[in-house]
Amino acid sequence: MTVPTAELATNAPDTATSQARTAAVGSLPTYRLNIMRAGYLLMAVGLVAVNWPIFVRGDAASLPVFEGVVAALLGTMSLFWFLALRYPLQMLPLLIFESAWKLIWLAAVGIPTLIEGDMSDEMRSVLFNVSLVVGVLAVTPWDYAWKRYARAPGDPWR
Repeated sequence: MTVPTAELATNAPDTATSQARTAAVGSLPTYRLNIMRAGYLLMAVGLVAVNWPIFVRGDAASLPVFEGVVAALLGTMSLFWFLALRYPLQMLPLLIFESAWKLIWLAAVGIPTLIEGDMSDEMRSVLFNVSLVVGVLAVTPWDYAWKRYARAPGDPWR
């Protein structure tokens, strides 16, 4: 039994949609996207292990104000990192944000405090955790980010 040509046409994937997906993904090789996914997964799992128990146990309300804010922000970031497993390039701005704030903190707070020799245990712990930015820097496709965000024409103002 043969299928009428009209039915084949309606079941075939739209060529424009297929090309758009290929063009979007084709900007980076699949192995680079998978390296990004591995980084996203590592960050998501790490944040889930550390921050979600605070909310599951109901301890969030008893935290000092800024610790509660940090826990909420990091919990939210873990959700975004899971979303990034599906959309690694679309979540690249968050990866750049993650790198930027950690590098700024290291330059402005962490390294000067380390040089002064005024490291408390809490500061040492934060310094270690923020220093893990090396992994974030390693999985970020900086050449793509430069082309996409610095070199590409911006959106019109009007």
